[in-house]
Amino acid sequence: MAKGFLDKYHEKRDFDISSEPFGDEKNKKDSEKQIFVIQKHEATNLHYDFRILVDGVLKSWAVPKGPSTNPDVKRLAIPTEDHPVEYADFEGVIPEDQYGGGTVMVWDAGTYENDKRDDDGKLIPMEKQLEKGHSTFILNGKKLKGGYTLIRTSKGDDEKWFLKKVDDEDADARRKPVNTENKSVLTGRTMKQIEKEAKKDE
Repeated sequence: MAKGFLDKYHEKRDFDISSEPFGDEKNKKDSEKQIFVIQKHEATNLHYDFRILVDGVLKSWAVPKGPSTNPDVKRLAIPTEDHPVEYADFEGVIPEDQYGGGTVMVWDAGTYENDKRDDDGKLIPMEKQLEKGHSTFILNGKKLKGGYTLIRTSKGDDEKWFLKKVDDEDADARRKPVNTENKSVLTGRTMKQIEKEAKKDE
Protein backbone atom coordinates (compact mmCIF):
# COMPACT_ATOMS: atom_id res chain seq x y z
CA MET A 1 0.00 0.00 0.00
CA ALA A 2 1.75 3.12 -1.22
CA LYS A 3 2.40 6.11 1.03
CA GLY A 4 -0.12 8.87 0.45
CA PHE A 5 -2.59 6.54 -1.21
CA LEU A 6 -5.50 8.76 -0.14
CA ASP A 7 -3.97 12.03 -1.39
CA LYS A 8 -6.37 12.44 -4.32
CA TYR A 9 -9.32 11.59 -2.11
CA HIS A 10 -8.29 14.18 0.50
CA GLU A 11 -7.50 16.91 -2.03
CA LYS A 12 -11.02 16.83 -3.41
CA ARG A 13 -12.82 17.24 -0.06
CA ASP A 14 -13.19 19.73 2.79
CA PHE A 15 -13.80 17.52 5.81
CA ASP A 16 -14.90 20.50 7.91
CA ILE A 17 -17.95 20.60 5.66
CA SER A 18 -18.42 17.07 4.36
CA SER A 19 -19.41 14.20 6.65
CA GLU A 20 -17.48 11.71 4.49
CA PRO A 21 -14.87 9.68 6.40
CA PHE A 22 -11.34 11.11 6.31
CA GLY A 23 -9.75 7.67 6.37
CA ASP A 24 -6.61 6.68 8.22
CA GLU A 25 -3.67 5.65 6.07
CA LYS A 26 -2.24 3.73 9.04
CA ASN A 27 -5.50 1.91 9.65
CA LYS A 28 -5.16 -1.77 8.80
CA LYS A 29 -8.75 -2.52 9.90
CA ASP A 30 -10.45 -4.71 7.30
CA SER A 31 -7.57 -4.09 4.89
CA GLU A 32 -7.15 -7.79 4.19
CA LYS A 33 -10.84 -8.56 3.91
CA GLN A 34 -12.41 -9.10 0.51
CA ILE A 35 -15.33 -6.72 0.66
CA PHE A 36 -17.23 -4.74 -1.94
CA VAL A 37 -19.83 -1.99 -1.80
CA ILE A 38 -22.06 -0.32 -4.36
CA GLN A 39 -23.25 3.15 -3.42
CA LYS A 40 -26.15 4.80 -5.20
CA HIS A 41 -25.17 8.43 -5.64
CA GLU A 42 -27.58 11.13 -6.69
CA ALA A 43 -25.09 13.83 -7.65
CA THR A 44 -25.42 16.06 -10.74
CA ASN A 45 -26.22 12.81 -12.52
CA LEU A 46 -27.52 9.70 -10.78
CA HIS A 47 -24.96 6.89 -10.87
CA TYR A 48 -23.70 3.92 -8.88
CA ASP A 49 -20.20 3.78 -7.37
CA PHE A 50 -18.76 0.27 -7.49
CA ARG A 51 -15.97 -0.22 -4.94
CA ILE A 52 -13.89 -3.30 -4.24
CA LEU A 53 -11.29 -3.59 -1.48
CA VAL A 54 -7.85 -4.31 -2.93
CA ASP A 55 -4.57 -3.86 -1.05
CA GLY A 56 -6.20 -1.87 1.74
CA VAL A 57 -8.12 0.67 -0.39
CA LEU A 58 -11.49 0.72 -2.09
CA LYS A 59 -10.75 0.74 -5.81
CA SER A 60 -13.63 2.68 -7.31
CA TRP A 61 -15.56 3.11 -10.55
CA ALA A 62 -18.60 5.25 -11.35
CA VAL A 63 -21.18 3.17 -13.21
CA PRO A 64 -23.73 5.58 -14.77
CA LYS A 65 -26.48 3.03 -15.42
CA GLY A 66 -25.71 0.79 -12.47
CA PRO A 67 -24.85 -2.92 -12.49
CA SER A 68 -26.88 -5.44 -14.48
CA THR A 69 -27.68 -9.10 -13.87
CA ASN A 70 -27.96 -9.68 -17.63
CA PRO A 71 -24.76 -11.28 -19.03
CA ASP A 72 -25.45 -9.70 -22.43
CA VAL A 73 -25.25 -6.17 -21.01
CA LYS A 74 -22.01 -4.20 -20.61
CA ARG A 75 -22.06 -1.27 -18.22
CA LEU A 76 -19.64 1.63 -18.67
CA ALA A 77 -17.43 2.02 -15.57
CA ILE A 78 -15.32 5.15 -15.17
CA PRO A 79 -12.44 4.89 -12.66
CA THR A 80 -12.36 7.39 -9.79
CA GLU A 81 -9.90 7.98 -6.96
CA ASP A 82 -9.21 5.31 -4.33
CA HIS A 83 -11.42 5.60 -1.25
CA PRO A 84 -10.61 4.59 2.35
CA VAL A 85 -11.96 1.36 3.82
CA GLU A 86 -14.20 3.43 6.12
CA TYR A 87 -16.14 4.69 3.11
CA ALA A 88 -17.84 1.30 2.72
CA ASP A 89 -20.25 2.28 5.52
CA PHE A 90 -20.83 5.87 4.41
CA GLU A 91 -24.42 6.89 3.83
CA GLY A 92 -25.73 10.44 3.93
CA VAL A 93 -25.73 13.74 2.08
CA ILE A 94 -22.61 15.46 0.74
CA PRO A 95 -23.01 19.27 0.55
CA GLU A 96 -23.75 20.46 -2.98
CA ASP A 97 -20.69 22.73 -3.06
CA GLN A 98 -18.42 19.77 -2.31
CA TYR A 99 -16.90 17.37 -4.81
CA GLY A 100 -19.46 14.65 -5.54
CA GLY A 101 -22.21 16.50 -3.70
CA GLY A 102 -25.56 14.78 -3.30
CA THR A 103 -27.26 11.89 -1.53
CA VAL A 104 -25.39 8.60 -1.04
CA MET A 105 -26.95 5.22 -0.24
CA VAL A 106 -25.28 1.87 0.45
CA TRP A 107 -27.23 0.11 -2.30
CA ASP A 108 -25.45 -3.24 -1.99
CA ALA A 109 -22.58 -4.68 0.01
CA GLY A 110 -20.94 -7.95 0.86
CA THR A 111 -17.84 -9.98 0.21
CA TYR A 112 -16.17 -11.13 -2.99
CA GLU A 113 -14.06 -14.07 -4.08
CA ASN A 114 -11.17 -13.96 -6.51
CA ASP A 115 -12.11 -16.02 -9.57
CA LYS A 116 -9.17 -15.71 -11.96
CA ARG A 117 -6.31 -18.21 -12.18
CA ASP A 118 -3.09 -18.48 -14.15
CA ASP A 119 -2.08 -21.38 -16.39
CA ASP A 120 -0.86 -23.31 -13.33
CA GLY A 121 -4.20 -22.97 -11.59
CA LYS A 122 -2.99 -20.41 -9.04
CA LEU A 123 -5.19 -17.46 -8.14
CA ILE A 124 -3.97 -14.19 -9.65
CA PRO A 125 -3.96 -11.41 -7.01
CA MET A 126 -6.68 -8.82 -7.61
CA GLU A 127 -4.12 -6.02 -7.72
CA LYS A 128 -2.33 -7.69 -10.64
CA GLN A 129 -5.61 -8.39 -12.40
CA LEU A 130 -6.54 -4.72 -12.28
CA GLU A 131 -3.08 -3.66 -13.42
CA LYS A 132 -3.53 -5.83 -16.50
CA GLY A 133 -7.02 -4.48 -17.07
CA HIS A 134 -9.06 -7.66 -16.76
CA SER A 135 -10.47 -8.82 -13.44
CA THR A 136 -12.95 -11.59 -12.64
CA PHE A 137 -14.58 -12.14 -9.24
CA ILE A 138 -17.64 -13.58 -7.52
CA LEU A 139 -19.89 -11.20 -5.57
CA ASN A 140 -21.66 -12.36 -2.42
CA GLY A 141 -23.93 -9.38 -1.91
CA LYS A 142 -27.49 -8.94 -0.74
CA LYS A 143 -28.67 -7.84 -4.18
CA LEU A 144 -25.92 -9.00 -6.53
CA LYS A 145 -24.48 -12.50 -6.54
CA GLY A 146 -22.27 -14.57 -8.80
CA GLY A 147 -19.49 -13.82 -11.22
CA TYR A 148 -18.70 -10.38 -12.60
CA THR A 149 -15.86 -9.07 -14.70
CA LEU A 150 -14.21 -5.65 -15.02
CA ILE A 151 -12.45 -5.03 -18.33
CA ARG A 152 -10.44 -1.93 -19.26
CA THR A 153 -11.21 -0.65 -22.74
CA SER A 154 -9.04 2.48 -22.86
CA LYS A 155 -6.13 4.01 -20.92
CA GLY A 156 -4.77 7.47 -20.21
CA ASP A 157 -6.81 10.56 -19.40
CA ASP A 158 -9.86 8.93 -20.98
CA GLU A 159 -9.54 5.60 -19.17
CA LYS A 160 -12.70 3.52 -19.31
CA TRP A 161 -13.77 0.05 -18.21
CA PHE A 162 -16.94 -1.94 -18.42
CA LEU A 163 -18.62 -4.04 -15.76
CA LYS A 164 -20.34 -7.19 -16.97
CA LYS A 165 -22.21 -10.10 -15.40
CA VAL A 166 -20.71 -13.54 -16.01
CA ASP A 167 -23.17 -16.02 -17.56
CA ASP A 168 -23.66 -18.31 -14.57
CA GLU A 169 -26.54 -19.62 -12.43
CA ASP A 170 -26.98 -16.17 -10.85
CA ALA A 171 -27.41 -14.42 -14.21
CA ASP A 172 -30.95 -13.22 -14.89
CA ALA A 173 -31.84 -11.08 -17.91
CA ARG A 174 -35.30 -10.42 -16.46
CA ARG A 175 -34.13 -8.77 -13.25
CA LYS A 176 -33.73 -5.00 -13.17
CA PRO A 177 -32.31 -4.47 -9.67
CA VAL A 178 -31.43 -0.79 -10.12
CA ASN A 179 -35.07 -0.10 -10.96
CA THR A 180 -36.84 -2.38 -8.51
CA GLU A 181 -34.60 -2.58 -5.43
CA ASN A 182 -34.38 0.94 -4.09
CA LYS A 183 -33.60 0.59 -0.38
CA SER A 184 -30.31 0.68 1.48
CA VAL A 185 -28.91 -2.68 2.55
CA LEU A 186 -27.32 -0.85 5.49
CA THR A 187 -30.30 1.02 6.95
CA GLY A 188 -33.34 0.05 4.87
CA ARG A 189 -33.89 3.68 3.89
CA THR A 190 -34.79 5.18 0.51
CA MET A 191 -32.82 8.06 -1.02
CA LYS A 192 -35.57 10.50 0.03
CA GLN A 193 -35.49 9.23 3.61
CA ILE A 194 -31.70 9.60 3.78
CA GLU A 195 -31.96 13.17 2.48
CA LYS A 196 -34.82 14.04 4.82
CA GLU A 197 -33.05 12.73 7.90
CA ALA A 198 -29.82 14.51 6.97
CA LYS A 199 -31.72 17.83 6.87
CA LYS A 200 -33.08 17.17 10.36
CA ASP A 201 -29.52 16.86 11.67
CA GLU A 202 -28.36 20.16 10.18
